[in-house]
Amino acid sequence: MKSFYSFSVLMITLFTMALTSGCSKKQEVVQAEEIRPVKTILVKAPDAGGIRNFPGRIDANRKAELAFRVSGKVQELLVKEGDLVAEGDTIAKLDPTDFQITVNDKKALFTRASNDYNRGKKLVKEGHISKMDFDKLEANFLSAKAELNLAKQQLAYTELKAPFNGTVARRHIQNFEEIQAKQEIITLNDNDILEVKFDLPENLILRLHKIDVEEELEEVKNIEKLEIRDQVKVVAMFQSQQEKEYSLSFKEMSTKADASTQTFHVTYTMPKPESLIVLPGMTAMVKIDLSKVIDSENIYYLPVSAVVADVALQGTVWLVDEKTMQVAPASVTVGTMQGNRIQVKEGIEAEQRVVIAGVPFLYEGLKVTLMTESEQAEDNIEHEQPVMNKENGQNASENTSVKD
Repeated sequence: MKSFYSFSVLMITLFTMALTSGCSKKQEVVQAEEIRPVKTILVKAPDAGGIRNFPGRIDANRKAELAFRVSGKVQELLVKEGDLVAEGDTIAKLDPTDFQITVNDKKALFTRASNDYNRGKKLVKEGHISKMDFDKLEANFLSAKAELNLAKQQLAYTELKAPFNGTVARRHIQNFEEIQAKQEIITLNDNDILEVKFDLPENLILRLHKIDVEEELEEVKNIEKLEIRDQVKVVAMFQSQQEKEYSLSFKEMSTKADASTQTFHVTYTMPKPESLIVLPGMTAMVKIDLSKVIDSENIYYLPVSAVVADVALQGTVWLVDEKTMQVAPASVTVGTMQGNRIQVKEGIEAEQRVVIAGVPFLYEGLKVTLMTESEQAEDNIEHEQPVMNKENGQNASENTSVKD
């Protein structure tokens, strides 16, 4: 009997240990599920100054692809690539033989129609022909005159002339070729005024579009609104003469972002340098002094998705402690939104790591792992909102007691 009692106690003990071990394993699984991968960024320090450098490309302020308006055989090609031409200079000629024949034919028809019309004017006055017959003579005369003018114009189109002073940038054909109407013959550039084109991100383009405060001009004592972009100093520098800066003047800026780069095209102009050869297609470094459009105070920029607000509209971001790999909330003071970014004026510092996605699912003390850049790009899964326990922020499913 005693041995049976001892055996029963032993079995109960082993069964209890097995249940305890199973519960422990379940607890470990639950704790492992609390570690969550998150998307983060490191907060960058605000720029100390307003100087920005952007790669620029040179283009001609005026350029044209010149072509004949009629088809024919090229008889003379009078320019080479790199030649300077003046407005009105002949660039190329087509064989005018066929066009001249057409002019002679139309001229003969016009002469006959003109004589018939002049005789008809006398006859209709004397009543020898009807008004209807005279109208036909007049219509033939006007039609013949129009056809003669058209033939003369087509003959004139056999000479291609320069529309402005410029440089032959490219020649697309060779002499004696048969060409079609509107086929490109040469590219003509006016290099006296050059364009410098570069791209700006959306946060800067929004600043340049702002209107500055009204400024009173002492000379005329009136009020004038000045564009901020007209006050920004912009210069160009070239690799062959890096120590010299060339002032640029604003021309235009696009109001639609490039589909691939999400930047905006900006164009400035400059006179052709006298001491430096600058041609369309070359590159330059554009330096912009943005001190007048960038706030002097320390302002950080975060993705809008990184900031959440409570019922009192107090902004909050979630910071990752890279030693403990736990997240904690931080109250911040936010400013204006610029595209998909928002200003953060107070509450964060440079080099802090901020969670930028899934912040509504976080709670203080949650352990996290950092996703790599490739993982962040591929992670497009929509996670469901977890059920949170108001007392300690834990998932409701995690607070369910484990039954033995």
